[in-house]
Amino acid sequence: MKPHPRAEEQDDLLRPRLTAMIDLRHELAKLEKLIDWGFFETEWAGFFPSTTGRPATSPRLVAGLLYLQHAYRLSDEAVVARWVENPYYQHFTGEVFFQHRPPIDPSSLTRWRKRIGEEGAEWLLTKTIEAGRTSGAVDDGSLSRVAVDTTVMEKNIAHPTDARLYEKARRQLVALADDAGITLRQNYNRLAPRLAMQAGRYAHARQFKRMRKALKQLKGYTGRFLRDIRRQLDEIPGGSFRERVLDTLVLGGRLLHQGPKSRGKIYALHEPDVDCISKGKARKRYEFGSKVSLATTIDEGFVVGMRSLPGNPYDGHTLAEALEQVEILTGQMPALAAVDRGYRGHGVSATQVLISGTRRGLTPALKRLLRRRSAIEPEIGHMKTDGRLSRCPLKGTFGDAIFAVLCGCGHNIRKILAHLRAFWALILAALCAAFIPKSRPSNSYLFGGSGCSA
Repeated sequence: MKPHPRAEEQDDLLRPRLTAMIDLRHELAKLEKLIDWGFFETEWAGFFPSTTGRPATSPRLVAGLLYLQHAYRLSDEAVVARWVENPYYQHFTGEVFFQHRPPIDPSSLTRWRKRIGEEGAEWLLTKTIEAGRTSGAVDDGSLSRVAVDTTVMEKNIAHPTDARLYEKARRQLVALADDAGITLRQNYNRLAPRLAMQAGRYAHARQFKRMRKALKQLKGYTGRFLRDIRRQLDEIPGGSFRERVLDTLVLGGRLLHQGPKSRGKIYALHEPDVDCISKGKARKRYEFGSKVSLATTIDEGFVVGMRSLPGNPYDGHTLAEALEQVEILTGQMPALAAVDRGYRGHGVSATQVLISGTRRGLTPALKRLLRRRSAIEPEIGHMKTDGRLSRCPLKGTFGDAIFAVLCGCGHNIRKILAHLRAFWALILAALCAAFIPKSRPSNSYLFGGSGCSA
């Protein structure tokens, strides 16, 4: 059922409003006024076609929680728990009075992410761009000059090794056989874990001949289970459980037949779509996840486009798609895009593309803009350290697509909050300079150089 519009609660003398408890000069209180919350109330109501049942959660509450979650690097459980403790969080999500209980169960955020999809996440990103333009954190003219780059958003999986994958596949097959009532010839519950652990020890000791022998034996255990269950498939009744067994058998067969140079290798049984990406880093040769394309303004580093790219495509082939997303989110096609050398052969003609290392025929102004291209690298670093881009906990390529856009929303929120803090500090310094007499001795030594004791 569609969410009901929030009714204005009556005044209660014994319950002070949140506006009387918080400082309205706080950056979250200022940001709350810059975001168009009514857009989510109207657009997200279309996700509930039914007219019966319990009313849905307020879209403004969900949108605010998603903003706070990615701005402060919180999990679903942590953002709901902190919402109960923080009156600024509650005011940001539209509450009138202080609440002492969680507004929703953390699992509701999972269902809302599935409901809104990547399109709904892009709406969230669009509203942060509009809020940035309103607050002055990003200039309207800078939206026509962007820097585009790609990075790797790693998946929340363990480092893949053959021993771990074979042992996990064996455990899954044994568990499914027990649930189906299938009698196996032997389950190796005692020998296989020991052998997997021993293979890791052989690799650590650089005894690779023994390691390969242990892996071959462990692979034989898994293949024996696979063939044993296939022979008894007729005993498993049809339904969702049979489909789960068949899917596990397909993954197990792919795992046993893949080689060191095979395409579409499986690196995690619960995340079979994970890609192995090599970006040429000395400290981390391989990263396991998905490639993400992001576009930021050259001047402020404000995110104006972000998208997950499954399948590890060539960077040059993704530039047209990235610029198209920027046009959709900002309402204008960028006139200039600065990229690195990995985008050679991009094929884009509607936008002027500056590639690093190209100096001939460029004016001094274009050379300055090209030098600013590298400013996107620390922005990516901040998204991974201050945000949640370093590791994606959501499942599948669908989760990668939503999570990447939400990470861009969190980065923009942090940019706007920093701008609001700096703006208020500038006003406070101007007031101090205006009201303190010039003949008064300076107290900069006592107050850290501010010259204001306020």
